[in-house]
Amino acid sequence: MRLAAAIVVTALVMSGQGVASAAAAPVRPDPLLSWSEHPGHVDAATLARTRAAKSRERILATTTPGRVHAEREPASARGRNDAVASAEVTGFSSSPGAVITGSLLADPTLAVLPEFAEPNDSAAAASDTGVGTPARRAMRTTGRITGADQDFYRLRGSGHTRIATLTPGSDLDTVLTVFDAAGQEVAASDNVGATFDASLEADLTAGAEYLVRVTGGPGGPSGTYELTIDTGEGLGDKDFYSVRLKAGDVLGASVTGSARKLVVHDTAGREVQGSRQDFSVVYPPSSPLPGGGNAVVDFVAPSAGRYYLGVEDGEGRYDLTLKALRPGAEAAGLQTVFVDFDGALVDTTPYGGEGVKSLSPMANFLAAWGLGPADEAAVSTAAVDALRENLGLSGRFGVRILNSRDHADPWGRKNVSRLVIGGTIAESGVSTVAIAQSIDPGNFAHEETALVQLDLLSAPAGPSVSLNTYLTPASDKTRFIGRALGNIAAHELGHLSGSWHQHQFNEHDTLMDQGGNAPAMFAVGADGIGGNADDVDIDFGEDVFVPNEGFTGVEDAANRTRWGYSRG
Repeated sequence: MRLAAAIVVTALVMSGQGVASAAAAPVRPDPLLSWSEHPGHVDAATLARTRAAKSRERILATTTPGRVHAEREPASARGRNDAVASAEVTGFSSSPGAVITGSLLADPTLAVLPEFAEPNDSAAAASDTGVGTPARRAMRTTGRITGADQDFYRLRGSGHTRIATLTPGSDLDTVLTVFDAAGQEVAASDNVGATFDASLEADLTAGAEYLVRVTGGPGGPSGTYELTIDTGEGLGDKDFYSVRLKAGDVLGASVTGSARKLVVHDTAGREVQGSRQDFSVVYPPSSPLPGGGNAVVDFVAPSAGRYYLGVEDGEGRYDLTLKALRPGAEAAGLQTVFVDFDGALVDTTPYGGEGVKSLSPMANFLAAWGLGPADEAAVSTAAVDALRENLGLSGRFGVRILNSRDHADPWGRKNVSRLVIGGTIAESGVSTVAIAQSIDPGNFAHEETALVQLDLLSAPAGPSVSLNTYLTPASDKTRFIGRALGNIAAHELGHLSGSWHQHQFNEHDTLMDQGGNAPAMFAVGADGIGGNADDVDIDFGEDVFVPNEGFTGVEDAANRTRWGYSRG
């Protein structure tokens, strides 16, 4: 934003016109969209209500394709299309879409039990599930948490065990913990606010007694939950369908009815996304992909071939809506991403904020990094260079990167998105380091805004999220700070082109890693110092989805980003 725009901003702020009050406490945005120091710090009840409202909007907005394919396996049979190798050929290929109707048989080895009697809020009063005995391999039941309540369940070890909660229609934010007979914690899992469901897997000693505790998250509301404890591969029905896709096709699927899980497998049979949830609530409103179902998946084909979609976990009829579309950039033409270092007016409503806010320019933060006005150009150049390198801009890319130092501000024109690098949490009212307006598989929305706020990044040394923590007198400050800003900005562009969060604490450091591991995102090397020869390079790449957001499988964020910004 140039000087003339800055004068307008000042006038608006002084007059109170068009800019929301900054007096309200900052909101904690949806963690799916943001990169923050502590991803788990969210308002669970507010998030649940917001997602539920958006899910209803997705259901109303989703158009049902006219083509229908009826499953060929009879409703009373199993085993004919229960695996990738025996997937039913649908004839579905790149087209507007289809609806597949089918049915699942119940798993006879899964005992569905009524809700256990209260009280079961202590180890001594734990409800006995019978799991792990010769008569019971797995069970499913329901329960309710009220306030500070906790529910305990007893089982016997039987090797590898999966324990999970589902909270459909509930504001309850569940947490699972497993204890051995001595009261020692064996395993725990929380969802860090991304989804209210929780799951964990643990190897439990055969015959030993264990306790499972279900609690609500800190400050979370009361509500109901469904608990499943599963000690092995059951006999539940699965239906697999094959679909033929072209390289770059954007596949979306949503299932309603009895089925509660969808799994996408690539041409080699590898799981590339499993889902028991509907996160289409963070798609942009203009996305044509289906949503609003019990489970929703999205996938971008890296190459032409036959891919597979599995429908699981249910008993009875289901309807599976499928669409396969070309990436948005192919039809929309050249997209501009404007990197704005000069401050901006931003409507924070899409992030949960309270209207239009005025964000300060990056120049206001240079002194906090020990830099002066003369260093601004070097920092902005390093940031834009890192962003270009991260996107790998070459070939028939459908995006160009402009910036406020070298170009006039095109924001407001068709096919222009922007990255605002500046501002503070107090100014925006949005409590995070960085955030994207949506997650947009296929990149169908080309006029969105992402933020990289600078107050925490420029705080005094100490917190892991402050860039000052990694600076020494020998550091190349402008190069390090610029690259770190470019990495975070690339993370948010990754969301805008359709990538989800990846695991931030495994051996693969990638640009789509969830927040909480700042040194990796900042590309600090093994010596813990930024801006020296030890620094590393991180990129978009393949990695597993971050477990606490509910997806399973391997995500290829480089492929999603490439096709999101490609013109074919």
